[in-house]
Amino acid sequence: MSEDVGFTTRGRAAETGDVPELGVGMIGYAFMGKAHSNAYRTLPYMAYPPVAIPRLVGIAGRSKDAVQAAARRYGFKRAYTDWRDMLRDPEMQILDNGGPNSLHEEANIAAAEAGKHVLSEKPLGRSAAESRRMLAAVTKAGVKHMVGFNYRFVPAIRQAKLLLEGGALGEIYHFRARYCQEWLIDPSFPRVWRLNKAAAGSGALGDLGAHIVDLARFLVGEPVTVNGRLKTFIKERPLEHDPGQMGTVDVDDAFVALVEFENGAVGTLEATRFAAGRKNFNTFEINGSEGSLEFNLERLNELQVYFRHEDVASRGWHNMLVSEAEHPFWEWWWPQGHLIGWEHTFVHEIHHFLDAIVNDKDVAPYGATFEDGYRADVILEAIATSAAEAGAEIKIAYEGDTQ
Repeated sequence: MSEDVGFTTRGRAAETGDVPELGVGMIGYAFMGKAHSNAYRTLPYMAYPPVAIPRLVGIAGRSKDAVQAAARRYGFKRAYTDWRDMLRDPEMQILDNGGPNSLHEEANIAAAEAGKHVLSEKPLGRSAAESRRMLAAVTKAGVKHMVGFNYRFVPAIRQAKLLLEGGALGEIYHFRARYCQEWLIDPSFPRVWRLNKAAAGSGALGDLGAHIVDLARFLVGEPVTVNGRLKTFIKERPLEHDPGQMGTVDVDDAFVALVEFENGAVGTLEATRFAAGRKNFNTFEINGSEGSLEFNLERLNELQVYFRHEDVASRGWHNMLVSEAEHPFWEWWWPQGHLIGWEHTFVHEIHHFLDAIVNDKDVAPYGATFEDGYRADVILEAIATSAAEAGAEIKIAYEGDTQ
């Protein structure tokens, strides 16, 4: 004997009317579009019972054929070649903006003015001024806003945050972070939009550096000064849609920076897309008066910890496998030791955003708001300014008293 319980990806809770539905409109269907779509589809049955049921209402992109194919693949109801048309859809309550950086300001502001909540990929703006305008718009509109700093939602990084909040490392002395990839090391690789300042705003600085700047603020606190250097190794590349022609690369391939924090800690930040053998090597180490911790994204379920006052017989670096039921986010996943991956960070991130919308919670401090996006962009801009001034020390200054 069997019974048809009517289960769908919407979940039984939604069928009985207990869970609200939120319509999602998305800009961009490539890398981030795939990651976010997967999270929206996964969330209702894994983060169960769901705080809300995301309905994939519309997806927008430049190419009609490509965006229609993406809509079919990911399960969106409608496809648009103009995001402005999508914003007029009354079924849409959330804009998820994963488009190129050049599409963030206009679309995010328009969405806020239309009363839509906004989740925007990082960096928030191509400049601090752009981010400041976006922050002003969402604040005026009173909508929920979040920047896609998904590494805040890695269980091991959240566990590190909890250790720091609990004082396990004591007074913090050092933060050093590196984000290294290799995908641009081939000179024949085309000049894609990420290598065009008009579209991207900056190179490795904004693409990778935004993440480690955000983690520095999230884990250690506010930077007060920076000294920076930028470097472009390959200054011309074949045009993406006309390989016979060369185009100028006008963004950085790598950066390094010194940073001093408000709490007296000092640090180093480094990012490059020219590190042979490094695929997605996002790593940081924090040293304090009572111990240290280290994280490597390529081993994202693990946290390396050292505590000075352990018994002599057991003192040393330990590998903490962050997969126990009591660890952050693990109530949704598997028995201990059954590991999760990079894609799951977006489930955690989007669940956090939906919870803030449905239950009128603050996105901060564990989620990154547009305030955090603005502050990260101010710091990135200060690093670029320092590099233009031969590494001069630049004081971090935010416009107005925003926090």
